[in-house]
Amino acid sequence: MDAVALDAIRVSVNEETRIGLTLSLAIMMFSVALTLKPQDFIFLGRNPKMFFGGVATQILLLPLMSVGLAHLIAPTPSLAFGMIVVACCPGGNVSNLMVLMARGNAAYSVSLTAASSALAFIITPVAILFWAGLYPPTAELIRSIEIDTLSFILQTAFALGVPLAIGMLLATFQPRIAQRIQPVVYAMAIGILILLVVAGIASNWEIIFSSGFIIAPVAIIHNAAAFALGALMGRILQIAAASRRALTFEIGIQNAGLGLVILLTQFPALGGAAAVTGFWSLWHLFAGLGLAAGFRLWDRYSSMRV
Repeated sequence: MDAVALDAIRVSVNEETRIGLTLSLAIMMFSVALTLKPQDFIFLGRNPKMFFGGVATQILLLPLMSVGLAHLIAPTPSLAFGMIVVACCPGGNVSNLMVLMARGNAAYSVSLTAASSALAFIITPVAILFWAGLYPPTAELIRSIEIDTLSFILQTAFALGVPLAIGMLLATFQPRIAQRIQPVVYAMAIGILILLVVAGIASNWEIIFSSGFIIAPVAIIHNAAAFALGALMGRILQIAAASRRALTFEIGIQNAGLGLVILLTQFPALGGAAAVTGFWSLWHLFAGLGLAAGFRLWDRYSSMRV
């Protein structure tokens, strides 16, 4: 399959699967919200420059870099749209674990994840359409499928915002209950998502197999650029090494699963976008683990030189 053919792919998503994906999205956001606590935003008071610099990198600079990268490598419109969708998603919770593994500033990582997740219900749908509109091929792609802009923003904001609000209220006023149910809810969301993704892969296996050599380089280059952006901004913000590591992971590890669900429920015609987002959601885990291992090896090497 050539690159152009990817733009014509429509992923097979029946009504039952669509309902399941929507449910998975709600449960996923609820599980994330259950972990959000007022103290997660501690860096806003302690170091506003560091906090807002990290949030701006996540919300503004990552999508901007993605649009610039699309201009540079010129993927097909659907692949470029997948890149933009991933860049507009909040940071993934797994980044906090990887920051710990890499001996980074875990508190800073949690603060940035919390901020981007709390803002996701409105920023994510608006950002997807805004940044896609700045790249002519994806802007034309959105026009060609005649997406109802207001409906998309309202539906996505509602699907993200309601469970987010309920989860945050529960975490604030009933922290013991939130702490008790969060692992179960999170496992449930991941389980549903994995089941649906496996079913989707099984029903679209020929498409994925024939286009993997096109999708993989785009996702890998984009993910590497995201990690590099986080590291570069850490230098520009002049923050400590442990915090630079945290920012590197926050920008390189995105909640691509959320992006995949949004694509499958709202843009089923864009199979190429779903494919690159699905590959991204797997690849960034391998890349993140490799980077964390690299940081630990560097620390060991540095300690031996002293």
